[in-house]
Amino acid sequence: MRGKNPPPVRNLNYRTGASGPAFLKAGKESTWEEESVTVARRTLCVMALSLLAPLLIASGGNAFAQQTSAPASQQAKIDQLTRQIDEMRKERSRLLAEVRELRAKATAAAAPTPAPPLSTPAMAGPLSMASPRQIDLAIPGSSEIPLLSDLTKFDINGVVSGIGIVQNNTTGADRTDRADVSNAFAIIQKADGPVQFYLQAGAYSIPALGSPYISAGKAIDGLYGPLPVAYLKFAPSDSFSIEAGNLPTLIGAEYTWTFENLNIERGLLWNQENAVNRGVQLNYSHGPLSASVSWNNGFYSNSYTWLTGSLAWAIDSANTLSVVGGGNLGFSKFSNFATPLLQNNGQIYNIIYTYNASPWIVTPYFQWTYVPKNNQIGVLKSTSAIGGAILASYAVTDKFFIAGRGEYIGSTGNSADGSANLLYGPGSSAWSLTATPTYQYKNYFVRGEVSYVHAEDYTPGDVFGSFGRNPSRVVGALETGLFF
Repeated sequence: MRGKNPPPVRNLNYRTGASGPAFLKAGKESTWEEESVTVARRTLCVMALSLLAPLLIASGGNAFAQQTSAPASQQAKIDQLTRQIDEMRKERSRLLAEVRELRAKATAAAAPTPAPPLSTPAMAGPLSMASPRQIDLAIPGSSEIPLLSDLTKFDINGVVSGIGIVQNNTTGADRTDRADVSNAFAIIQKADGPVQFYLQAGAYSIPALGSPYISAGKAIDGLYGPLPVAYLKFAPSDSFSIEAGNLPTLIGAEYTWTFENLNIERGLLWNQENAVNRGVQLNYSHGPLSASVSWNNGFYSNSYTWLTGSLAWAIDSANTLSVVGGGNLGFSKFSNFATPLLQNNGQIYNIIYTYNASPWIVTPYFQWTYVPKNNQIGVLKSTSAIGGAILASYAVTDKFFIAGRGEYIGSTGNSADGSANLLYGPGSSAWSLTATPTYQYKNYFVRGEVSYVHAEDYTPGDVFGSFGRNPSRVVGALETGLFF
């Protein structure tokens, strides 16, 4: 056995050379002992690999486990970042809202405060004028003259409105339906300082119950012209002032222009009153009392022989009581479209109470007209007209109002005793009812109206209809416009 060669051992390296496997060459040159050493070394390598294999497998398993758990860890991280993004978006929205609020406050603080509506023209309600636009002409060199500099600073506002009317039992040239301009006024005034002024220019119509409608064209031509109210005012103190020019009358509880009143049409009592006086007026106030005295031309006549006055007591912020009166201290035969002969030679007195506290405006008033006997104007017997009215408005909302008026007026005498005709014949009387729903949004307004007038003890031919024999009239009106 010793001399016999062992069987060849396979070379595990699989190395190749140019002339074939290496171990074939080694087999020729190596001894058996060398081959045994080689086998032993290879056996030790195999044993070493056997021992390291479990460690390598375990290591690989841990790496696989880590790779398997990675997606779950990454998803948790994604969820956390998503929540943070949502929170940041919410915080951004909150901060943007806060920025918008601060900008709005800053804009409001920076914007000029609008001037409050002025006390002229007088407004009975429920309509309210727009705040005036303040003008400063800043004429070069005017600053060196304090009075001139003061007069170049004034306010301007106005009103534009149209009216539509339908009615029955018209008289004369009056129509059953029409559309017209009711107000187209620009108002320029300076209401502070020692020297003040007021200018009201434009077009106007006069709708009045129980009388033919006076269109804008006819009113401008036949009544007070295109500048119906214009006066200069000297106010040396807060309590005393003097005015001169075309002045609003002190008489009555209703004003001349439609936009100033609760109702579109003037009432039966208003028909007995003057509207615009040309003259001089003194005003004085002390505490809750205010008084005015005016020397003027009465019913816009050519004779300055009228004296009127008013005394008002502001009981509190909501209640006012006024006593008003005036009359012709002379005599005038002057008469035209604006100047009724009888009333211009008479006297007129009012007691007016006003309650004004939201949502109510209530004004009851009493009126007495007196025309003394005067053969020169055909009044053979002194004649009076006595009447009363209640005007009211209720604010349903801050934009919608319901206004109304009820009134009665009667005159003394009869056609046989020489009494004057102050209404619809000597001794006649009349009553009326008016309803005026009103809507105003900012400077825009619209209102409708329906009125009914009925005359009693009238003289045929002096009331309504083609022949003046119908005692009643119904009027429907719509007015809409803008204050500016």
